[in-house]
Amino acid sequence: QFRLPLVPLLLGGQAMVWAGFFAEAKGAFAAFAATTVLVLVWRLLMAGLTTAPQNYLRDVSVAVFVLVWIAVPGSLGAMLADGDYGAQRVVALILLVVCSDVGGYITGVLFGKHPMAPAVSPKKSWEGFAGSMLFAIVGGALVVALLFHDNFLKGVLLGVLTVLTATLGDLIESQVKRDLGIKDMGTMLPGHGGFMDRLDSVLPTAVVVWIIFTYVVPT
Repeated sequence: QFRLPLVPLLLGGQAMVWAGFFAEAKGAFAAFAATTVLVLVWRLLMAGLTTAPQNYLRDVSVAVFVLVWIAVPGSLGAMLADGDYGAQRVVALILLVVCSDVGGYITGVLFGKHPMAPAVSPKKSWEGFAGSMLFAIVGGALVVALLFHDNFLKGVLLGVLTVLTATLGDLIESQVKRDLGIKDMGTMLPGHGGFMDRLDSVLPTAVVVWIIFTYVVPT
């Protein structure tokens, strides 16, 4: 059974998101570094100074993984919302993930015959992956051309990267659930599981979208 330092994770994760929004990358990194130190100290003290903590390395490794998996992409997502084109960047993130999911679902249901990663996610197929790629490329080209008035080829690149990160994000979450022996990440969203069951594609895609709109399509 894991004994995670939940208080530092919850407070530090929030601090990273808000620091990203108000102080951008430097603020998010500072909050991440401070949270990591607090996690290390907190887990050490959870058993008290007179008792050696059990599974210390395992628990702090999982805690830092949670920060990297959830809070770091979340802070980049918050950075997307800042600035003159913040609303457009957030819309681009949501639309691209929707294009990827819808394209994958439609083509997977209609034509899916060849499993992509049956040991991790049996329902994913290469046909669905191709559909995700098609929908996301078209969506990315339109988003960049219409919302940012830039070269649509940059949107094609954005669409391709979105499908890769969204698909890998979903596969990673599936593998984490297999390791934990659970079906859903939670019960907060009836019929959908937990928040991570809905954000598994959005969070890694936020990283790609932030990079593209920072260095390729500067706004």
